[in-house]
Parts: sequence; C-alpha cells; structure tokens
Amino acid sequence: MFVISKLFWMLAQPLSLACFAILAAVLAQFFRLRRTGLVLSLAAGIVLFVVLFTSAGSFALQGLEARFPRPLKDPDALSCMIVLGGAFETEVTTSRGGIDLNQAADRFVDALRLAIRYPQAKILVSGGDGSLSGAYEGDAAASLRFFSAFGIPAERLMTEKQSRTTYENAAFSRNLLETGGLSDCLLITSAFHMPRSVGLFRKAGVSVTPWPVDYRTSGEQRLTLDFTQPTLNAQQTSTAVREWIGLAAYYLTGRIDSLYPAP
Repeated sequence: MFVISKLFWMLAQPLSLACFAILAAVLAQFFRLRRTGLVLSLAAGIVLFVVLFTSAGSFALQGLEARFPRPLKDPDALSCMIVLGGAFETEVTTSRGGIDLNQAADRFVDALRLAIRYPQAKILVSGGDGSLSGAYEGDAAASLRFFSAFGIPAERLMTEKQSRTTYENAAFSRNLLETGGLSDCLLITSAFHMPRSVGLFRKAGVSVTPWPVDYRTSGEQRLTLDFTQPTLNAQQTSTAVREWIGLAAYYLTGRIDSLYPAP
C-alpha cells in the first residue's frame, strides 16, 4: 500500500496530470486524432491555469486548516505531546547531519516552546523514512539532535522511527503510548494535516487534543485570479489535492470513520 500510494501521487498531482495530458495530446496529433488532441490540450491548459494563476489551492487549503481551530491559550497542564514528522529535510540531514528544517518547521518549533514551558511533559516524535528508497533517516532520528541542541534531556523523548505514513504514525504511536502509560496528549502537526491525523488517531483508539501549527494561509483567502505568485499557487494546490486524496483514500479503505473528520 505504501509503494502504491507513492507511485499514485507521482501520477496524480496536478502538474503531472497536465504534463501527461500534453504528452497524450501530442501522441493524438501524431495519430491524426485531432479532436482528441484538442480536448487533451484544452484540459491541460485549464489545469495549468487553475493551478498557476488562481488562488484555488490556497482556498482549498484554508478549509482544511480551519477544520480544527487552535485553542486560544496554552493548556493549564501538559503531560505529553505527539509530534508528527515531516519537518526535517531528511535527505540533507542524513548526509550532512545537523537539523535542517523545511516549511513544516513549526511542528518542532512549537513543540520545543511547549517542552520548555512544561518541563515534565514527555515528547513522542513519530516519523521514519517516508521515501521509496528507504535510504534516509526519519524525523524521529533527526529530532534527537534538535531537542538536545536546546537542552531538552533525552529521557523526555520517545522516538517512533518506523512509520512511513500518517496511518503508521497513529498505529505505532499507540503502542509506545501504551508502553509508557501516557494518554490525552497534544497532537502537533500542520493545520491542513490535522483532519486526517485526528481521524486516524481516533480510529486507533488514541485520545488526543489537536494542536495545529504551520498555517499556510491567512484564513481570509478568497477564490480569485492571482498572477503574482504561480510557483506558490502550484505548491498550495499540490498540498491541498494531496491531503484531500489522502482523506478520500483512508475513508474508502476504512482507516478513518468519516471523510472529513471534525472536532
């Protein structure tokens, strides 16, 4: 299932679909299927225009981010937190060491802030190597260097290094939480990723308090034309489409109980 999901996403992401449509249109013209070629070219053009020159991606991402609002204040007490991986550039850290972070860095920045404020809280980092090659260290391994660099003692950390997907994050974290006698932890992940994550942890029988971070939109995004930032628009659309595909796939395979988990 892991390999299939990776290969499927390589083909299904919006820019890939547009590219394949263009290639198919060229082949259609070669075989003198002019009408087919025209339809495919038009479809590719529409996809590219929507992806590059509208706010559709940010608009879709904003809905995901708003599904689980962040609490207005820090908890009165905190015994544990679960941090989902995906914030380290593991291809870089594997070869160079260090703690190179990517756009999802807020997952670990806020976890560090909370760890300092609540010195008794345990920190479970869930994230193995999610690449097809399996050649890189995961976020859980890199997080050991990150937290130790800021004085968080190793005995406060629990690392789950085997998971490659969010489904495995939930399943493998449950086992560690049971072993450590921990419950009712904060779940820290990107806001757009929270609906799927909460759905999976609920299905696994793990009670969590959502703690969304890493917002990618202002919360006031409208559906408009936007010619100013095509690269960002493409990235936002890709992230939103991937998350919605993940929700649909997990729901259809019975891994979450509702298509769009809610508070």
